[in-house]
Formats: sequence, structure tokens, C-alpha cells
Amino acid sequence: MTVWDDLVGQDRVQEQLGGAARDADTLVTAQSEGKPVPPGSKMTHAWLFTGPPGSGRSTAARAFAAALQCTSPDRALGGAPGCGFCDGCHTALIGTHADVEVIRTDLLSIGVKETRELVRRAQLSPAVGRWQVIVMEDADRLTEGAGNVLLKAVEEPAPRTVWLLCAPSLEDVLPTIRSRCRHLTLRTPPVDAVADVLVRRDGIDPERAASAARATQGHIGRARRLATDERARARRAAVLKLPLRVHDVGGCLKAAQELIDTATDDAKQVAEEVDVKETDDMKAALGGVAGGRMPRGTAGAMKELEDRQKRRRTRTQRDSLDLALSELTGFYRDVLALQLGSRIALANTDVRDALDRIAEESTPERTLRRIEAVIACRRALDRNVAPLLAVEAMAVALRAG
Repeated sequence: MTVWDDLVGQDRVQEQLGGAARDADTLVTAQSEGKPVPPGSKMTHAWLFTGPPGSGRSTAARAFAAALQCTSPDRALGGAPGCGFCDGCHTALIGTHADVEVIRTDLLSIGVKETRELVRRAQLSPAVGRWQVIVMEDADRLTEGAGNVLLKAVEEPAPRTVWLLCAPSLEDVLPTIRSRCRHLTLRTPPVDAVADVLVRRDGIDPERAASAARATQGHIGRARRLATDERARARRAAVLKLPLRVHDVGGCLKAAQELIDTATDDAKQVAEEVDVKETDDMKAALGGVAGGRMPRGTAGAMKELEDRQKRRRTRTQRDSLDLALSELTGFYRDVLALQLGSRIALANTDVRDALDRIAEESTPERTLRRIEAVIACRRALDRNVAPLLAVEAMAVALRAG
């Protein structure tokens, strides 16, 4: 098992990263032995991974980070870095390597304060590994100020520091940053490849794995959750009933409210799992006594934690809504395929009766307008429109067609 085994359907990207890891290994070896660096190296100090949701951007970045830290003795015999078994690979993949920092956020944005701390760390020399690697899984969530802070570090990196940035598209990253990175584009993995991974790696029943992979159209994370979580399957089933419930304005408003309630429940579930432990840990760290008053001077820290938890709940609700809207888009995409007589595979075969009914009752033009309404709702949410208003407007537009 190599570090690339979790990278599904990305042979071209794997080849490029593997070549860069070999060149990086040669570079470090030459420098340590006082030899000249070979020309034409594929290794560079900053990388930008882009691709649609579920394509494996962060997986590719973490695998590359592990390959850069590989300590396998086979490298001296011509073996490729990234064996997956050595201490460097193993600790990098599980997140305990001292020189690999993985940054992901459960908030709406990454601010200046956090970015400055990253930049400070990036100036340090590797402690135990061959490179200091910073993996930023949500580079698209950098605020403008944070992006400007990061720019300086990317422009003038430390000799052994590598930045691995992940974002959905080039447009989600500041032009000044992306122009200084080597760009890799990942594609949506094939449905069959995702189903195979679920069966082989997660032990999921082949039929259920195929259904989940098809329903999520190659999104590995969502497919795994859909195949293993009964609650996720129930939520998806409820979302796919919405197109049948918008025959009148009352039905539109009720369906919209239920969609918002479901997203809110998801946020509450995450809060129940995380917030209580975080709060208890913070109180203990600040010297609080169970059931007693907090020491003086700790109110600010507790207020900061509460604000962070509130922002996380907001993002969780947005993410849940975005997933529901993606599933609605897939539903109407299947409807359009039926109306046009397309031979493409349907994603939502488990609700074929509903697809046939909507396809017969409407026209391709109306279906396209409905897809546009879902997209408009997603854009409204990105602009911080009140979620209920945005979803209600979408539901009414779905009714009108």
C-alpha cells in the first residue's frame, strides 16, 4: 500500500506528484552531500490543487506531503518515495508528523491571525523530516487580508518549506497567489472506481456501494457517508421528495421550512458532539471548577470560544443546505436526461418513478429553469442571504418552472 492508494481515478496527477517527489528526494540528497542540484527539477515550493468537490484535492495534497517525508531505504535503490509503510509516510498520513501541518477549518473563513501563525511556522527549518510542509485544505476560505499575509510567504519561502494549497477552482484563490504556484487539476473520479474503493477498503456491500457512488456522482466522501449512515440516506430521500411537493405555494413554503430544519438539525448534532467537550476542556484549562464560577479574567476566552462555535454551526448548516441543493440539481439533471432521451447513466435510479413523473409533466425548458433556480439559491446563500428566504424563493421558482 503506497501513499497514493487513496487517490482514486487521478493517474495523471499521481504521475506528476510522484515525479516531483523523486526530484525533491534527489534535491535534498544532493544538498546534504554538497553536490550540485540536477537541472530540470519538477519540484517547486508552492502547489495549488483544484478540482470539483469529492475529487480528492486534500487527499492528493496529504499523499504528496507523505511522499516528501518518506524515509524508506528503497529510495537509495531507485524506489519511488511514498512507500506508505515507513515512519515518515505513516505519521504524515495520520497527522502526527512534526513537519507536516494540515490546516482545515470548520468556520466560514480563515482569518489573518491564523494565517500569520502559519507563516511564522513556515519560516522554521524541518525538525525531523526532510521538508516543512503546510497543507491548507480550504485555501478558498482565506479572507482578503489573510491572502495578502500568505502571499509574502509564498513569494519568499524558506529553503525547505513547501506550501500545498487546495481550492475548488483557480478563481477561488487570489491571482497573486495562484500565479506563484504550480497548478494541478483533479477530475471527478469515475463512479465505478469509487464503488470499488468502498467495497475494497470499507467492506461495504457491492450493491450498496454502487448505489451510493452513482447517487453522489463520484464524490468519495459523500458516497462513503451515504453507504454507511442510515441518517444520511433518510435525509437524501426527504430532499428528493421536494420536487413532488411544490404544486402550490403552501407546499413550497412547507418544503422550504423542512429543508432548513433538516440543515439546522445537522448543525445541532455536530454541536452536541463537539461543543460540550470543547467547552469543558476550555474551562478545565482556565482553572474552572465543575459547577462553580470561572476565575476572573477568563470571560474573554470563553466568549471567543462561543463565537467560534456559533460560526461553526453556521457553516455546518450552509454545508448541509449545499449538499441538499447538489442533490436537487442531480435530480433535475436526470429529469432532463429522460426528456432528451440521453443515454447517460442516471444518478437517482432509486427514485425512478418520481423522475418519470416530473419528466412527463414538464418540458426540457422548464427543467432547465428549475436547475437555474437551484443554482441561484446556492449563489444567494454564498452572498449571505437569509437561508429560509433563499430556499423559499427557490421552491416557488421550482413550482413555476
